Amino acid sequence: MLEVATIFRDCSEKLKSQHAWRLEPVHYRAIDDITKCRTPEIGSGLVWACPNCEESYFVYRSCGNRNCPKCGREKVTSWLKKRQDDILPINYYMATFSLPAEFRPLCRRYPTEMYNLFFKTASIALKKVALNPRFLGGTIGMIATLQTWRRDGEFHPHLHILIPGGAISTDGKQWLYPRNRKFLMPAKSVGKKFREEFQTGFKKIDFASVDAGVGLDGTSVPAEVWKKNFVVDIRKTGNGMSTFKYVAPYMQRGFINNGRLKKYDGRNVTFEYKESKTHQIKYKTLSALTFMILYLKHVLPSGFQKTRYYGLEAAVHQQKRKGYGC
Repeated sequence: MLEVATIFRDCSEKLKSQHAWRLEPVHYRAIDDITKCRTPEIGSGLVWACPNCEESYFVYRSCGNRNCPKCGREKVTSWLKKRQDDILPINYYMATFSLPAEFRPLCRRYPTEMYNLFFKTASIALKKVALNPRFLGGTIGMIATLQTWRRDGEFHPHLHILIPGGAISTDGKQWLYPRNRKFLMPAKSVGKKFREEFQTGFKKIDFASVDAGVGLDGTSVPAEVWKKNFVVDIRKTGNGMSTFKYVAPYMQRGFINNGRLKKYDGRNVTFEYKESKTHQIKYKTLSALTFMILYLKHVLPSGFQKTRYYGLEAAVHQQKRKGYGC
């Protein structure tokens, strides 16, 4: 099978020599891990033995890097297994948050600061609207994950947030369902609250301390940006497991898996993707160098937590949540 690792093995030295200015230590680590994963260069491995026929074979260990397409499948399976015991027997909803395009350069340059703000303000917006008695009037649970790519791989940071269809009342005594089971809360209200929270938080970021000498602050974003709609989409997705299966690959894998690679001739790479509007399979061909740059755009800072749990989905509330009949 054609692999992302093959492209990096063939062309990463050219990337490093011509585009060193683009690369951070986390990118070098990703390249190193991806190219060594499950090869002799990894340095060690495991012996697997069949208990019936006693046949055994040796396999080199995985790198474990979250940007490695070989390691993603096992992580998806493991995450789904952990979530199975926590699923509530109710409908789930997915909220998707997007930022105006004007923020994308800042997300590329200051990913930790921008993405932390993104997580914080999106979760606060949902929490505040959910507390309104016109909608739920209680505390909801949220599992949020960051995705930085469109289906064709281009840079487009957005959040997917899974929400169980209900809340615990503010006095902590009962489980509250939405009045209309097909409708959790109004996306426009959430979007307005999100914009308000994001603007407040953005103006507090001290970008100059992160990148000395730039002199960048909250006023660098044109005033008209704050008049734009901060797009939020909220829709019912069905039962918990089907929703988790849909979103798990975004949580545990990189922008592309090896199965989507269709052709590589040493110079150009062709991969497939499904267009979101038409659901048609399309193909994109890039030079190997451009493909690697695109791939590395989606490598997050070292130690950055790309999936976060809030409210009733936070570990501290798990037992309390299970105590309610749903």
